[in-house]
Amino acid sequence: MVCIAEFAAPQGVRGLVRLRPFTEDPEAVADYGPLYDRTGTRAFRIRITGPHKVGLVVKVDGVDDRDAAAALTGTRLHVPRSALPAIEDDEETWYQADLIGLEVVDQAGAVVGRVRAVHDFGAGDILEIDRPGDRASMMLPFTRAYVPEVSVAAGRMVIDPPEGLE
Repeated sequence: MVCIAEFAAPQGVRGLVRLRPFTEDPEAVADYGPLYDRTGTRAFRIRITGPHKVGLVVKVDGVDDRDAAAALTGTRLHVPRSALPAIEDDEETWYQADLIGLEVVDQAGAVVGRVRAVHDFGAGDILEIDRPGDRASMMLPFTRAYVPEVSVAAGRMVIDPPEGLE
């Protein structure tokens, strides 16, 4: 499952919800059919009612009041990977979910760890890299300067972390 959006907050008193989409085209979230919670056990059918500064305002089937809408706040919405459009085979395009589990090596080829997660804290994506042994995970800005090479097909990425981050 791939996360494509998150419920942000209620909008008004009639059960509308603000939705923060993570898709290239924000309105595409309504095209994937039902959206699922992280576990895949709860399905949500949405209809876009308009734009909002955080993304969109949506009507969720079965959510008819502010309390029910508020209960959805923070719920991340997922779709099966197979529901997403195919991507170009150019090694420069991928879904963030494709990066999870990639082996991470430094420019000398030494294994640094594996990508555990890709975080978006607003200023740009951050890679969380699990390192072997008892070492703490590494947080690395996902920029061309620090990640000069990504090969999803080969299952690895090359990093050039700033001094002191190794």
